[in-house]
Amino acid sequence: MSAKHNQIANHLIADILEGSYRVGERLPSERDLAARFKTNRGAVREAMKTLQQIGLADIQPGGARVQERDQASLDVIGHILNRGDLPDRELVDQILVVINNLLALAAEQAIKVATDAELETICQATRPLYQQQLGLIEHGFARINLLRCVMQTSKNLPLQLISKSLFEQFAPNMEPLADYVQIDYATYAEYAKKLDNALQARNAIAVRATFEAFAKLNRDSLIKAYSAAQQHLAPLSANQPMEAIS
Repeated sequence: MSAKHNQIANHLIADILEGSYRVGERLPSERDLAARFKTNRGAVREAMKTLQQIGLADIQPGGARVQERDQASLDVIGHILNRGDLPDRELVDQILVVINNLLALAAEQAIKVATDAELETICQATRPLYQQQLGLIEHGFARINLLRCVMQTSKNLPLQLISKSLFEQFAPNMEPLADYVQIDYATYAEYAKKLDNALQARNAIAVRATFEAFAKLNRDSLIKAYSAAQQHLAPLSANQPMEAIS
């Protein structure tokens, strides 16, 4: 998609998500949008196809109408997270719940289908989290590597595709919180060791319990990061000149 297509699509997506167009309401015509964005109707048409692919608009011969968010595809997640100074806290919480459950399910699948050598690959991915002194960035890479190993070893294509789509939209949009995240390295190490042992024993119940513990740890860390970020951003907003706010 060209830059112009992207520009039009992103503006319309933002308008819909911000409520400028209500569910069921007709979007402007191709002619009106072409005039608004000073472009040709072909560019507008391509942008509208993007909205249809995401699932925010239903295009019919009489025009395009806004659809409910729950009719959209997973691709809408990144657009919602990208609004505002910080990603939507409630949506982030929901995504974490889904990702952690997908991980737990993938690990349970891996226990059933993986060879000993394949399962050992996941175990090896857990060990840097409790055997090494990792910095913040290295710790993040180690967690991502563990996620990938679990998903790959599960051999469950739907799990792999859903988690990949979610994570690729989730991770980049968490950057505004990155400076405020504090990792509880000791607790991560404790849980990583438990996960290693549970995987080696092929103990699905223990694996599920460990991922639930990881989920609570991640959520607690995120709540603290949001609080710190909001406290930092509030004075900046208060000191912003009026012309910058309008």
